[in-house]
Amino acid sequence: MKKTFKYILSSVFLIAFLILPILTLAGSSASDNLNKVGSGLTSDAPYAKADEYKLSDIIGVVIQTFLGLLGVLFLVYMLYAGYNWMIAQGDEEKVTKAKDTIQRAVIGLIIVIAAYAMSFWVFDKLLTRTGIVSQ
Repeated sequence: MKKTFKYILSSVFLIAFLILPILTLAGSSASDNLNKVGSGLTSDAPYAKADEYKLSDIIGVVIQTFLGLLGVLFLVYMLYAGYNWMIAQGDEEKVTKAKDTIQRAVIGLIIVIAAYAMSFWVFDKLLTRTGIVSQ
C-alpha cells in the first residue's frame, strides 16, 4: 500500500514538473509571436519586429516565470510537510519537523512576495520620477 502511494505521488509530481513550463508561458505574447515566425505566418523578415518587445517586457516574463516556479516550490514544500505530518503517527519529533517545514515555507513565501512588492514599488517610482513612464 505504501509503495503504491509513493509511486502514484511521484508520478503526479513528475507529470506536474513536465507540464509546468507549458503552463507558465501559456499567455505570453512572445511565445505566440515565436510560433508565428516559426510557422512562416508572418510576411516580414524574422527580425523585422524585434524592437517591438523591450527589455523590460522580457525581464517581466522572466520574473513572472520565476515567481510561478517559487509558488510551485512553496506548494511542494507544503505537500511534503503535510505528508510527513500525516505519517508521523503521533511521533512528536516528526510532527515538530513537519510544523517547522510549514513555517519555513510560509516565511519564504512572505519574503519572496515582500521582495517583489518592494522592487515593483521602487521601479515604479523610479520610472515615474524620471519621466520614462507617465502616470
